[in-house]
Amino acid sequence: MVQGWFSKPVEVAVGIAGSIRHVSNAQQAVELLTGQWRGAGSALHGAAVRSCRRAMSGDVPADNARDAFVSAAREAHVLVE
Repeated sequence: MVQGWFSKPVEVAVGIAGSIRHVSNAQQAVELLTGQWRGAGSALHGAAVRSCRRAMSGDVPADNARDAFVSAAREAHVLVE
């Protein structure tokens, strides 16, 4: 299994204090998405989890997973833009 490195990290605000976390690969994204994620269970959340897992298996390019993760983060209002 590969980590699925993104071409550019994604910045998200996590936790109660909203600390900034730089997500650099699909494995880190899955850890966040399957933890206490705002909006878990939405269609975009599910698509991001699936896409990141597929990137970790080498089935899809890591940046496809990055795009799905960005969409889920934007929906959950945790994306730092």
